[in-house]
Amino acid sequence: MFGWMGERIVDERLAELMALLRPDARPNVHRLRQIANAIEPLSLNIKQLGYGLADQMAAALPPRENTEARGVGLPNSLSTQAAIESDWAAHWCAELGIPVMFDRKIWESSFMLQVLHERDHLRSGARGLGFGCGTEALTSYLAARGVSVTATDQAPDAARRGGWTKSGQYTGSADQAFMPHLIDRATFDRQVEIRHVDMNDVPADLQNYDFCWSVCALEYLGSIEKGLRFVENSLATLRPGGLAVHTTEFNIRDDGPTIDNWPRVAFQRRHVDKMVARLRSKGHKIATFDYSLGTGPLDRFIDLPPFPHEMPETMAAWIGPQPHLKVALDGMIVTSIGFAVEKASN
Repeated sequence: MFGWMGERIVDERLAELMALLRPDARPNVHRLRQIANAIEPLSLNIKQLGYGLADQMAAALPPRENTEARGVGLPNSLSTQAAIESDWAAHWCAELGIPVMFDRKIWESSFMLQVLHERDHLRSGARGLGFGCGTEALTSYLAARGVSVTATDQAPDAARRGGWTKSGQYTGSADQAFMPHLIDRATFDRQVEIRHVDMNDVPADLQNYDFCWSVCALEYLGSIEKGLRFVENSLATLRPGGLAVHTTEFNIRDDGPTIDNWPRVAFQRRHVDKMVARLRSKGHKIATFDYSLGTGPLDRFIDLPPFPHEMPETMAAWIGPQPHLKVALDGMIVTSIGFAVEKASN
């Protein structure tokens, strides 16, 4: 309507109105700025209340000693407070040497291992392929259980362009994937191969694995369609009857818009249902989904920006760990969803 020059004038005026301080360092008392001034403190108040509740509830969990792996018939499901409070999640946290926390990243690792246990893949001689592994502990843990692991991540140049090398979550070498509290280095080197793989172009030589997995990686492939296509393509790496286990970002509302065609997308139930129908039509097996959002107080806590990577180091250190099961992502409310697909036997 205004043309590029008009848009530039509007942007400059808006920046002036929204500036925290005037050029002479006095407070900007424009009403729009005064409203904006309250947003971050309000967000931090909400965040701290949620984190404090999560810490207190985690500390109040009954101690679990001598936990053991057992089948619970875990469904394809969402991250919930009840799952974190379960005996099976406590067992896998103990196995990984991490505390039980009400955080969806804890749930993702626990979900992954529980599914692999129930399908008898946590055994010596099994072959596992991980996508977008980063510095997750699963690579070392699986190798310690005798699994032959191919752990993949994107090439260094792509990781730098995406900002992953600065995040501390990128695996470019065996040194970054090795977890000494879970496995000795000699066993790790014997059991683990590190590969650079573009998840949108999986190499054809990756074949005949017993299982493959990814933890919150397929939402970073550029679009919802690319993420769904990857799930199907990941089955090509498996032997007949092999298992693919994935977790990803899930927009809890299916009656509205969602993020797509962006560096980080959010899937909805309609996308998952479409994927399930397509996979079943090709003979693959995938169990029903439990879309329960949870009924606990931490199921209803929605974390808000700013997040640690968006804060000054002193602020992030002052606030401390920021556990959550649901989070606001560009205006959407997202959690984690986990699901397993068994490749057709023929």
